Amino acid sequence: MTHKEKALAFFSDKFHCSQSVLAAYADEIGLTEAQALRIACCFNAGMRRGAVCGACSGALMVLGALYGQADQHDLVSRAHANELTDRFFSRFRELNGTYICNEILGCDISTPEGAAYAKSQGLFTTTCRDMVALAVDVLEDILESEAGA
Repeated sequence: MTHKEKALAFFSDKFHCSQSVLAAYADEIGLTEAQALRIACCFNAGMRRGAVCGACSGALMVLGALYGQADQHDLVSRAHANELTDRFFSRFRELNGTYICNEILGCDISTPEGAAYAKSQGLFTTTCRDMVALAVDVLEDILESEAGA
């Protein structure tokens, strides 16, 4: 099963966008699926404020786990992780127009009215599913280019 298929399967099982992306890579980043699901649980729906898309947050967690700084003196890893973050956001925005959840959904989901609208329109199941797929696609492109570097 591909990472994209795994992520979409988690999403179909009613996990949040952030959880679905991170859990799809759990094996590669040294986490159990349960750990990944817990870690990413609070990042859905732009941290429940309509900020950065949760699928993007999940993808950035993967990049951080694989390439992030773990030693205070390792400024090379810090710079590289920052560059990968910028590449991710740039490509996601290029393909989707934005990486801000409220803009993606077209409503302010941090309000009861906005959340109700998104739910009534099925946006959390349709649009968010598409964002999970897109985040994995962008992440896979970055991971492939890093493997070939």
